[in-house]
Amino acid sequence: MSREDPHDLLAMVFARPREALAAARALLADGSGPYESSIARQALGILHREFGDLEAAIGELRHAVRLARRSGSADRETDVLATLGIALLQSGRTRAGLSALDRAAARADGTTRARVLFRRAGARWILGRHGPALDDLRDAVPALLAARDTVWAARALTLRGHVQLALGAVQPADADFRTAQDMLGPTRQEHDSAVAVQNRGVAAFRTGDLPAALALLDEAERRFHALGTPMFDLVGDRCAVLLAAGLARDALEHADGGLRLLARLRGQATRRAELLLIAARAALQSGDPATAGERAGEARRLFARQHRAWWSEHARLIVLQAEHATPGVPARRAALGEARRLAARLAGLGSPEVWQAHLVAGRIALALGEPGVAERHLARAADVRHKGPATSRAGGWLAEALRAETAGEPRRLLHACRAGLALIEEHRLTFGSSELHALATAQGAELVTLAQRHLLRVGRPRRLLAWTERWRATSLAVPAVSPPEDGELLARLAALRQAEHLLAQARQDGAASAAALERDRSRLESRVRSATLQAKGRSRGGRERRDDDRTGRLLGALGGGRLAELVAVDGTLHVLLCGDGTVRRHTAGPMDRAVAEVEFARSRLRRLAYERDPDQGELHDLGARLERAVLGPVADLLGEAAPLVVVPPSTLHTTPWGLLPSLRRRPFTVAPSAGAWLRARSAPRPDGGRIVLVRGPGVAHADREVREIARLYAQDDREVSLLEAGRSTAPAVLSAIDGSLLAHLAAHGTFRADSPLFSSLHLDDGPLTGYDLERLRRAPHHLVLSSCDSGQMAAVGADELLGLATALLRLGTAGIVASVVPVNDETAVPVMLGLHDGLRRGLGLAEALCRARGDDVSFIAIGAG
Repeated sequence: MSREDPHDLLAMVFARPREALAAARALLADGSGPYESSIARQALGILHREFGDLEAAIGELRHAVRLARRSGSADRETDVLATLGIALLQSGRTRAGLSALDRAAARADGTTRARVLFRRAGARWILGRHGPALDDLRDAVPALLAARDTVWAARALTLRGHVQLALGAVQPADADFRTAQDMLGPTRQEHDSAVAVQNRGVAAFRTGDLPAALALLDEAERRFHALGTPMFDLVGDRCAVLLAAGLARDALEHADGGLRLLARLRGQATRRAELLLIAARAALQSGDPATAGERAGEARRLFARQHRAWWSEHARLIVLQAEHATPGVPARRAALGEARRLAARLAGLGSPEVWQAHLVAGRIALALGEPGVAERHLARAADVRHKGPATSRAGGWLAEALRAETAGEPRRLLHACRAGLALIEEHRLTFGSSELHALATAQGAELVTLAQRHLLRVGRPRRLLAWTERWRATSLAVPAVSPPEDGELLARLAALRQAEHLLAQARQDGAASAAALERDRSRLESRVRSATLQAKGRSRGGRERRDDDRTGRLLGALGGGRLAELVAVDGTLHVLLCGDGTVRRHTAGPMDRAVAEVEFARSRLRRLAYERDPDQGELHDLGARLERAVLGPVADLLGEAAPLVVVPPSTLHTTPWGLLPSLRRRPFTVAPSAGAWLRARSAPRPDGGRIVLVRGPGVAHADREVREIARLYAQDDREVSLLEAGRSTAPAVLSAIDGSLLAHLAAHGTFRADSPLFSSLHLDDGPLTGYDLERLRRAPHHLVLSSCDSGQMAAVGADELLGLATALLRLGTAGIVASVVPVNDETAVPVMLGLHDGLRRGLGLAEALCRARGDDVSFIAIGAG
């Protein structure tokens, strides 16, 4: 490095960190003078600060200050002093850091002073002192622009954008980020360019475009990874987007991963406190208030030691929210006082989250029986319903609904609930991912409960049905958006199948490579899921029918049949029995008893599935016990043999319905919602009558099953495609079933409760997942899955389901036959043959299954039957 341009080393630190490290060491090894050595030590200090050890960074920077002082250059000394101030601040030594920055600002002039002011503004932003930060930037930005100091001016604009975001000024922040990105375009500052992409992701997030935000943050992460730069603020940004998308568990895992990496690198104490706060938010949203309170409490203590009042108050907010959300913990009068003071402090700090403090204060006041105090705070929280992002406005409508409930004003209550749900629906429609569609409904769960509670209290079962349907399995009501048709995603899906195939072989052989293959599979799953989460949504196109219209259509469509919609409100399970033009409500009993009985029945059936002749008396007793818990008195009101549609809440969808005595000899179908049943019922029948039979590997009796089914249809000269003996690969199966009249897949299945759309059917080349099925252009009209647990779906969001079946129902499949419990492969064969014999004679799925079932209780019809 020449003596004429020693500052190139500092410019290289973020652009090419590995080269900067080598160059700094080479400069020191050459025995350069104090000026050049000060630059080298400063570069090493920045590298340690950003990518390694803060204590080592502070040591290098103090050495750099001494060398700068020896060189006699005041500019050099103030520049290094400002860098040292930031490092001290990030290590938790707030007073020492600010003192160093103040000394540097007082001694510097010209462009150096503008750079120092920028760094002091950054320190003040970290501390949550947004007004003073903007004061520094008002001087720094014009000076850096006038000096044509492009990189530093872009950094200052970026920082100003972040400060404005903290104050809720999204549009000015977005303008600053875009200007900074344009300025950095022609430069070689790769790190700053990656930061610009990250900031565009933050702006997209704050404007409500979560798919774009996820895509931009993924791109920024790839760039940082190529530079070898661990960016902990990127972890925070990604967690914020994940939380807004309803992916709270993902956000918590991401934040915890950042904390572990930070600990290994002995990194910045300021970053640790911020990541703890993010982890606390994620834990609270995922329903774990104990973890939320613990993480937020630790974060608050760290913020207090770092003199970061803005951050400390936000951590206190989560502590209070977690305490109020903890079951069995009575409201404390002292907590109400704390919440009231917190709301005042957050207002003074200009926090956009002040409404949340008022909301928690209002909730605590209600729990303490102080409606007057609650009204004042809920009214303040409700102000946000007219401004800000959709999710915050929905929170404002929740506060308004609580006010109306307290005041005993039902019309106002229902209006508030309706308005809040409409905003969440607007937010959901930006997603193309079925997973995000389902998860986002959790934000509306309390609004629905408030409406249901009121309608239950006043005895309006028809309207209770309408409100339950308004927020049940709504993700199936939105037309599916296929993942982008690009070669990269297709290659990832193929690579995932290959990794799963190799992993199964390695496990079978006891190979040492299994652990590495598991890591490969997890990595590939993460990439596939990431690509689908970034899919853009599309408008529904057309207005919703009024609730009363839908209920009327439902009652008309039932004819002489019945529909039993199960509704859980405040821990009690109710059954809305629909038929003969009416809706009647019956109480089944405690919801927790129903859940316990379902789990007990499933555990017994797992054992009985491996018995050739299970005890029918035991099965009857087990079914009667389950029936009392989930249907209560309704079981005696179903009529002799009228067809039945069962619509359970998502948490009861794994119920083995065929076990219930009242359903053993009755055609019945299970639907995620009454609306989903109506849509499936009207699904158009495809032209032609193509039938596809698939035999997967390793399924006992599958060969006999598919060949005998093929012979049945051959009697009628029907077109049958048979995929077996190495030809049942995922691409071949997807091509064959696309738009078919009927597809029958005899293949082992795996249900993934942790990631339901990775539930799969095992084919010759590996797993066929829900993500693969979502790529179909046209769903098969009818589908039969004869493997174990193939009908299982995971409960997510407010009352949503995810799994293989929902992937197909959303695409337009009319009906599915599948199992929700383990299947005895041998005894399943005659059931399948009887089912198809009924189908070829013109029966519907539910009727054909009813006649073929015999003593089998494993299979159910899903959808319209």
